[in-house]
Amino acid sequence: MKGLEQYDVKVLLALEKSIGGRTDFFKVLATGGYPELAAFSNAIRADDEAMVWLFKNGYAWLAILSNAIDGQQKAREWVGKALTPVNLMFALACRRDPTALRWLYERKLDIFLMLAQTTEEFLK
Repeated sequence: MKGLEQYDVKVLLALEKSIGGRTDFFKVLATGGYPELAAFSNAIRADDEAMVWLFKNGYAWLAILSNAIDGQQKAREWVGKALTPVNLMFALACRRDPTALRWLYERKLDIFLMLAQTTEEFLK
């Protein structure tokens, strides 16, 4: 398991829109072969049912990533060990961590910067 970067950039753009509240993009993910990302977008938006779905359907890593975004230290530690560095930096960037933002920027990981910015805006 790698993490979010295993998905095509177009799929990640749909995820970004879904996190931002666009139900049309949520439906595209849910019915277009990416129900785990639809659930992940809802988990970020504090949907407990989505978190349960992720755990029950083999996507615990996305649920834990959502918890890492929420600032749970144990989740961040797990993400740092079990997933690629991009995922931890994304989780930290969602909370405006300057080191993480710079790390993503320097590596030209624009999609993850966009995802982090949209997530951070929602979490405000």
